[in-house]
Amino acid sequence: MKITYEWRGEVDDAALNALHADGFGHPVDRTEWRERLLRHSLGWVCAREDGALVGFVNVAWDGGAHAFVLDTVVSGRHRSRGIGAALLRAAADGARTAGCAWLHVDFEPHLRPFYLAACGFRETPAGLLAL
Repeated sequence: MKITYEWRGEVDDAALNALHADGFGHPVDRTEWRERLLRHSLGWVCAREDGALVGFVNVAWDGGAHAFVLDTVVSGRHRSRGIGAALLRAAADGARTAGCAWLHVDFEPHLRPFYLAACGFRETPAGLLAL
């Protein structure tokens, strides 16, 4: 089947909540994604197969040159097919088109090969403060 990718694609809260639960291994919640994305995000990318949501990434920003990758997720049965890397390429294209100069991401150590090797991010020193 063919996977399609859409910058700022239509978001169905129930479908995105189900994808997050599948991809991140937690119960389905009731996040109002559409409202959140419209309020806080530069954009997002939806990956679909035959109309069904199979991948997603959110791109937040500072209103200027910096965009930030959040919530990269691919359904369990669609992994290892390059969908995640394609989501990140589309996110980078969308941020670049919007005038951003930098796309930031933070990730857990086990995702290092994905973000650095498969997606082309480079390692940088960074800081994190738990709130």
